Amino acid sequence: MHVAKLFDLTGKVAIVTGGSRGLGKEMSIGLGEAGAKVAITARREQWLMPACEEMESLNIDCLALKGDVTRQADVKQFVSETVAKWGRVDILINNAGISWGAPAEEMPLDKWDAVVATNLTGLFMCCQEVGKQMIGQGGGIIINTSSIAGLFGIDPQVMQAVGYHASKGGVISMTKQLAVEWARHNIRVNAIAPFFFRTRMATGVIEQAGEGLLRQIPMGRIGKEGEVKGVVVFLASDASSYITGQVICVDGGAAAW
Repeated sequence: MHVAKLFDLTGKVAIVTGGSRGLGKEMSIGLGEAGAKVAITARREQWLMPACEEMESLNIDCLALKGDVTRQADVKQFVSETVAKWGRVDILINNAGISWGAPAEEMPLDKWDAVVATNLTGLFMCCQEVGKQMIGQGGGIIINTSSIAGLFGIDPQVMQAVGYHASKGGVISMTKQLAVEWARHNIRVNAIAPFFFRTRMATGVIEQAGEGLLRQIPMGRIGKEGEVKGVVVFLASDASSYITGQVICVDGGAAAW
């Protein structure tokens, strides 16, 4: 197969949770640019509809679906609506996530619960619901958004978010187990682990940490817009057809120290 064809997603159907802004929107646009039809989900319509309109202006076939990944009924609904419109789900990008910063000894339990409910339990419910669809249709691809924070500790002067760390570490373990369990169903499951990009959730940490953060990155800078979507298209395409259960760090070399 010609290399250009390996990356072609024409005719594929994707769901991207948390697809209305930040890295989720970038991933959604990347999948659409590669030819996929893309359903984006988010809790808030204020970002969801403008993101969908932007994608449509780029000639991407987009479906905007309001939903909260912590509610099983919402997950079932947005998966059902995607299948009703396009007949299948070939690609699932689990990107919805939240964080809460506090020293570990002061972390409010309700904030811990909220982070784990979104980042880990919600992600599992999406995998489970879409996984059943993929098993029935003969295969698919799942890409989970973890984080460098799921692989190692981060200087507390940069970030203190133990619930976020724990949830993202859980995403990596879940990715590996699902890859092993579902390989026989022709479902590939991988994860990406970004470090810091200038998103709405990360900007405050970036500004506060300053040079202390940059010293932890061999390339000496945070991620730029556009540096995630290519990785996701690779993992969603036939270019990565023999890759499953892996974590790809998108981190400027931070995990290589």
